[in-house]
Amino acid sequence: MLEDKLVRIKEIFSEMSKAIIAYSGGVDSALVAYIANSTLGELALCVTAVSPSLLPEELEEATEQAGYMGIKHEIIETQEMENPNYTSNPINRCYFCKSELHDRLRELAQERGYPYIVDGVNQDDLQDYRPGIQAAKERGVRSPLAEVGLTKTEVRQLSQQLGLPWWNKPASPCLSSRFPYGEEITLTKLQRVGRAEIYLRRLGYQNLRVRSIEDTARIELPADQIKEFISREKISELVKVFQSYGFVYVTLDLEGYRSGKLNQLLNLVTV
Repeated sequence: MLEDKLVRIKEIFSEMSKAIIAYSGGVDSALVAYIANSTLGELALCVTAVSPSLLPEELEEATEQAGYMGIKHEIIETQEMENPNYTSNPINRCYFCKSELHDRLRELAQERGYPYIVDGVNQDDLQDYRPGIQAAKERGVRSPLAEVGLTKTEVRQLSQQLGLPWWNKPASPCLSSRFPYGEEITLTKLQRVGRAEIYLRRLGYQNLRVRSIEDTARIELPADQIKEFISREKISELVKVFQSYGFVYVTLDLEGYRSGKLNQLLNLVTV
């Protein structure tokens, strides 16, 4: 089954003369980049968008992965923070972010003569609330993984089979996803969330989120790590560190980490 889907993805790329890959360095877009490179070679170009909502660590890892794959890689800057439709953080915030991204990629594609832009959207993404997908569709972006029905689990399985060492890398969406809808996003808030997550990763926690609600940091860890976290870490020291970043209060979510948790509040938010 996986082999058949891999063949179909390669066929999709074989039909393209040249392609730009919207490449974040996550497992999905990295798999797309790998297959594009194996099919198109120098005619495939990975492009990573840099903005305040991208952790510096994520950019570094994306660059290292592109080097490992031997694929051409470029970096562009996006300006979604200048759009009040984005910074006001409505429930369709991601639409404005992806609109900015794909408008910039389209400009680059037209300048360089790339007829296709592809992304790493998979089959499971289509079942979630992802307004950014609509922005991509409106701009003619193709999603090879979704086109062949590849799920998130299959993306990791196939990445492992292909020998990609980051096949089990935790998902890390943009930092703006750490804020409840309706709370304004600012550069200062993004920076303090980013620094807090980097701090926790350096303590050894990888699959995590630091949600920001006004002046409160809410730490989310897998439920089975919560007890160890409380007994192992010097909580008073951690609180001081978070407060030095600008948070007033630091809390721990006892339910545990769950991707897309803030979407459960959608019915309480008015656009």
